[in-house]
Amino acid sequence: MMQDLLFDFISKYISLTDDEKNAIISLDVFRSFKKGTILLKEGQKSNDGYFVLQGCIRSYYIIGGEEKTTAFYTEMDALTPHCVINKAPSEYYISCVADTILITSNPDMETEMFSKFPKFETLCRILAEELLVKQQINFDEFKTSSPEQRYLNLLQKRPDLIQRVPQHQLASYLGIKPQSLSRLRARILEKNKGQESFLNLSERI
Repeated sequence: MMQDLLFDFISKYISLTDDEKNAIISLDVFRSFKKGTILLKEGQKSNDGYFVLQGCIRSYYIIGGEEKTTAFYTEMDALTPHCVINKAPSEYYISCVADTILITSNPDMETEMFSKFPKFETLCRILAEELLVKQQINFDEFKTSSPEQRYLNLLQKRPDLIQRVPQHQLASYLGIKPQSLSRLRARILEKNKGQESFLNLSERI
């Protein structure tokens, strides 16, 4: 059940009473979306924030007719689009990379929940702080690393993304062309094979 996934996640931060669990269920916030669904378009206004229970969504700009992917959000990641905070039309798109189940919320709903159950405000503050730290680390790494280092970072920290995301979207996220990503992958594969051969040889000597 989707709510069990959510309750397991929340229990890492705060404990919930049955009343609080029932309150979440009664909000009817679980939404299913098909792969390719556009949740938010450039120029559109929205009040919706998203929390990914299952699947993957991404944010991207369209510049000169080309998509520029800026982030991927997978299970237990949260995203509040800038347009919700600054009340202006969105500058970017958000779409589903795969069939996805999201929790959608808006500021009015959150205010109501916080007044009834203050501990939810604590939870949201903790999650927001964690997200801010994660985004800052990602941004700093991105600024100071080469495409190869970025790809290796992904391999280390988010290997599931490499399997789940189409190559052209992954290349766009890394800031390179799809053919450059193919060459990069081949180069890393060769390097790993070379290291394995060297290790095997060392063991035999």
